[in-house]
Amino acid sequence: MNNRKFGEAGEDLACRYLQKQGYEIIERNLHYSRFCEIDIVAKYKDIIVFVEVKMRKTDDFGTPADAITKTKYENIKKGVYNYLSEHKIKKFRIDLIGITLKPEIKIQHLKNI
Repeated sequence: MNNRKFGEAGEDLACRYLQKQGYEIIERNLHYSRFCEIDIVAKYKDIIVFVEVKMRKTDDFGTPADAITKTKYENIKKGVYNYLSEHKIKKFRIDLIGITLKPEIKIQHLKNI
């Protein structure tokens, strides 16, 4: 499985997880530049939630959350601010969903990163 398909599989798992938690998926894979992509835009109650998804086969080389560097976070924020200005949204947050596949599937949802 190539990296793109692996990432899509992670986003599919994250969407199913979010829907089970009561979130409505609004959009996926929004690109604002070569470096700026929003994986999932969801709605939970009256809050728009921007979700970054990171999936790893194992935690051997760090958790999925470890992949969020300062630069990556700044790029996520740029995309969020673009989306906010286009849609006039006031209540929002940025979440991270980290998925580890082995030894068993583990989903970690970090809210308001």
